[in-house]
Amino acid sequence: MAGVRPAPGERLRGTAGAPGPARAVEVAGLRRDYRRDGRTAVALDAVDLHVDYGEVLGVLGVNGAGKTTLIKILATLLTPTAGRATVAGLDVVRDHKAVRRQVSLVLGGDRGLYPRLSARDNLAFFGLLAGLRTRELASRSTELLTQVGLLEAADQRVETFSKGMRQRLHIAIGLVSRPRVLLLDEPTLGLDPEEAERFRQNVRALCGEGIAVILTSHYLLDIDRMADRVVMLHDGRISHTLTIEEFRASADTVATVAVRGGGPRPEFRLPAALPVNWSQSGDGWAAEIMLPDWNPAHLAAIGQALEGAQVTDFQVLPVALDDVFSRMLR
Repeated sequence: MAGVRPAPGERLRGTAGAPGPARAVEVAGLRRDYRRDGRTAVALDAVDLHVDYGEVLGVLGVNGAGKTTLIKILATLLTPTAGRATVAGLDVVRDHKAVRRQVSLVLGGDRGLYPRLSARDNLAFFGLLAGLRTRELASRSTELLTQVGLLEAADQRVETFSKGMRQRLHIAIGLVSRPRVLLLDEPTLGLDPEEAERFRQNVRALCGEGIAVILTSHYLLDIDRMADRVVMLHDGRISHTLTIEEFRASADTVATVAVRGGGPRPEFRLPAALPVNWSQSGDGWAAEIMLPDWNPAHLAAIGQALEGAQVTDFQVLPVALDDVFSRMLR
């Protein structure tokens, strides 16, 4: 892994001191067609994007928008129909073998893990596949397990791990070959909030070491916590390219606090930044409070306002990305 995150546009030097490519990933005019039922279906069409070293690019879109196709092309699992893509300056078609030494794809869940082996043995196996020498594996495994917070569980069987622990092991395995580009496809799917947040912190730490990350996710909080920029795909084309600040502004709200209660509707006041929609719910009442951002002061204000109210249900519902897409496309 690179030791320093370069400034945007700065050339990252390789291990031999020679200048490296200015950008970790560059995509120009990328197209991918599929043949279905005798007809041509377009998964990606004229896609242009780039990712700098030390940057996280969030790639968003509804199912079928082309996110996974893009990830698979960059991982050399698919070839483009037209256009060009490079990883660390290497063409994904012409230099596919060299690209595989520069890029790592991290999937979620149990895929790619050997549950009856320990975390350390899983790392050793994938390290050998990546070409690490046997004498390197012990120190490299310890380094990575420490980095993702699994050192104390290093010798436990993976089948005893929680989903979050398995996902952190996926990251360690993805880093064993010292890639310069990390591809994350729905990385927090199925994780509880605490494990998901720890995962996000691990990813942000990688950026400080100069690794470029491309992230696909359906979770607004993943994008908010991890991404520096956002690309939105719609029907295989890029509809928007935004900084994370621009994306946050377009989302308007990050979550809705849904509260239900019995008895008469409480009379409480909230700051103007927290609009409330009231409705009747059977013999009681219901309120939807819009959160503009993840500011702890907002939740504290809601908690104070509800003191003394007869609350029967309280939920924090993240904004669906589909709603954000629909609003922006309109």
